[in-house]
Amino acid sequence: MTEQERPVYAVIGSGYMGGGIAQSLALSGADVRIADVDIDIARGNRERLIAEAGQFAADGLFAADAATVIAERLTAATIEDAVAGASFIEEAVPEKIEIKHATLRRISEAASPDAIIGSNTSTILIGRLAEAVTNPARFLGVHFSNPAPFIPGVELIPHSGTDDAVLPVVEQIVTATGKETARVKDATGFVLNRLQYALFHEATQLVEEGVATPEDIDTIVRTTFGFRLPFFGPFAIADMAGLDVYAFCYASLQTEFPERFATPKILADLVSAGKLGTKSGAGFLDVPADRTPELVAYRNKAYVAMKKLVDELGPAPIHNSES
Repeated sequence: MTEQERPVYAVIGSGYMGGGIAQSLALSGADVRIADVDIDIARGNRERLIAEAGQFAADGLFAADAATVIAERLTAATIEDAVAGASFIEEAVPEKIEIKHATLRRISEAASPDAIIGSNTSTILIGRLAEAVTNPARFLGVHFSNPAPFIPGVELIPHSGTDDAVLPVVEQIVTATGKETARVKDATGFVLNRLQYALFHEATQLVEEGVATPEDIDTIVRTTFGFRLPFFGPFAIADMAGLDVYAFCYASLQTEFPERFATPKILADLVSAGKLGTKSGAGFLDVPADRTPELVAYRNKAYVAMKKLVDELGPAPIHNSES
């Protein structure tokens, strides 16, 4: 792809989150302009991102020529110059609505009228942010996770006024970086943080109740249900376990925590209808029963491969080796 053929994108906010997004977009084949509160910060972060890419390449995490590619495709600019003529603009400034509103106003004033504008917000409603965007139909949430070059999932969050035609365009942009998108409605916390903080909240409750230490809870999460999560989400896991089993477990938990672990209505309705997951051929995901042997074979192969990878990498350097 020649320089003239490459799409032009902008990332506003060049810190570790925005910088990682910029690296991903540049490596996907785009020319990327980064901007920050002043151009000197953007220039400094450009140099950091090139050096980082060189180290990632040396570590085998990026292609060998990644630093050269990023140096060629990544430029620092003012906000106005960065967004001028860009077809896609990602806002990645600090998670304060007043800062995001001010930045989105500047972007809107300088960007092409048809440029798509995304926000990397993780908690602020997209509808609230859209108040600062001219032509908000072209605006949506495009939520990457840190570290952006290496975490493959991206939430796409349209607000009530987002043009439906914007979604497939952004999906194509994000998919070109090697990532996987999921469409999410505009609700507080979206999906990622609703789930992440629900787990963290229950984990802190267990510590406060003296049930287990933080270290032992981390071990249990890593080595049990967390071990499954790279391959299967919570609904696939529930379908394979049996939704009737889940209903029994909820009933048991309710002997101590009747409100905290009330059986979800959607689960109770499926069990009442005889839709028990893969063993019945219908559940949350309606996997045909005749596919169960193939699914079990994949599951077992995946878990063995994951264990080998974990053993190869060794434990995370969280604790002293002597401890």
